[in-house]
Amino acid sequence: MYEVEALGSEIEPGSNVLVTGPPLSGKRELALDVLAEGTRDGEGAIMVTTKDSADRLLKQFAKREPYEGRPVAVVDTVSRQQGVNDVRDSDRIKYTSSPVDMTGIGIKLSEFLEAFYKDRGIRKNRVMVHSLSTLLMYSDLQTVFRFLHVFTGRIQSVDGLGLYCIDSTAHDDQTMNTLKQLFDGIIETSEDGEPTVRLANS
Repeated sequence: MYEVEALGSEIEPGSNVLVTGPPLSGKRELALDVLAEGTRDGEGAIMVTTKDSADRLLKQFAKREPYEGRPVAVVDTVSRQQGVNDVRDSDRIKYTSSPVDMTGIGIKLSEFLEAFYKDRGIRKNRVMVHSLSTLLMYSDLQTVFRFLHVFTGRIQSVDGLGLYCIDSTAHDDQTMNTLKQLFDGIIETSEDGEPTVRLANS
């Protein structure tokens, strides 16, 4: 089981959880807390960012837990799109051309999972995607759904824990209901209260 102190619960390996709430209700912060907790226990952490550069996200992460020499990695879909062309993939950061390049995102995620799970024998890995709303801005629902179907399956196959942030106010009910089918649970954040957690197995 994945112990998740930030939520006061345990989550089964191979679970994918949607983190939904209005803007500025702490979705990313919560997801980072959950990943940092795992790092503290020697688990892997992989962040897919469609909003902030990898450097910025790693700074946020470091406030929670030091990551040097530990299995913490970022798939950055932002920097190249913003015109930063001299970035090269490393053991810690891999880049795709933009959030539209979902094939690339999937490949880079798989490379990190393989490096952690197979090569380094790290059996527990926590993955965060921030944010699905950006993906939906650039691509249609069907494309994003197909991408997530593969992505969530990949997390499941390595007994990982996936957290996917989405801005609940930016999408219609049909979009939200379609996406919810892919997930094993939903965490809802609000601006003024504790997050509520609904997991399929609890």
